[in-house]
Amino acid sequence: MDNYTNDNTARRYKAHVSILGTTQLHLRNPYIIAWWSAAFPGFGHLLLSKYIRGYALFIWEVIVNINAHVNLAMIYSFQGNIDMAKGVLNTRWLLMYIPVYLFGIWDSYRTTVDLNKVYLLAEREEHRFNSFSLGALEINYLDKRNPVLSIVWSLLTPGLGQLYIHRILTAIFVIFWLVIFFYFSHIQEAVVLLFLGKVQEATAVIKPEWLLFIPSHYGFAIYDSYINTVENNKLFEKELRNHLKENYQATGFQILKGQKVK
Repeated sequence: MDNYTNDNTARRYKAHVSILGTTQLHLRNPYIIAWWSAAFPGFGHLLLSKYIRGYALFIWEVIVNINAHVNLAMIYSFQGNIDMAKGVLNTRWLLMYIPVYLFGIWDSYRTTVDLNKVYLLAEREEHRFNSFSLGALEINYLDKRNPVLSIVWSLLTPGLGQLYIHRILTAIFVIFWLVIFFYFSHIQEAVVLLFLGKVQEATAVIKPEWLLFIPSHYGFAIYDSYINTVENNKLFEKELRNHLKENYQATGFQILKGQKVK
């Protein structure tokens, strides 16, 4: 059970700890969030913990991108084969792709600006929030984690960094789609062939339109796990500081300006 349950006595809460993860408000750079939405629609919203919207945009990107052959056209354009890039694009899907892609960027930027304002208001209100959640399937609580370890685990396998900091929903989503991208891109088969010295066979077996999803997936997993580890650590320190003030600090205690605390 939670040691403190949000009872709607405050207009805004800075954080909520549940068995599925820790959701919190903190200041974010709208341009960085918009950039992640441009790199892969849905990622910007997932960074904001807007999961349903993020999942919808992510799945849309995969389905429409593959059918419109956007990634394949990008590869041909990188190689200088502009005519092949034009020829491979499926305009029936591409014309649906562009508006949603632009919406993802715009909406993530707009939402970030709004949530930054909400955070500042919640910070002034300084209402208590639950810091411990105990359920039949999981236990979650605020504590400090090492941001470097989050990066290391995400580098080894995207999603493990999220599991390390208890972002269960994002972890499951990232791991599930990593398996999908690995399977359809044949990247692991290509790696085995490279180890055997069969370079041409490794190149032939790769499906580039699926392979191009993987770098963004890795980058997002690393960035998300690192940023949330840092912010969770800040939240833990602030919650502990407030708890000690309320329960152990003398009522008349004051730190005068310029006074050194020994």
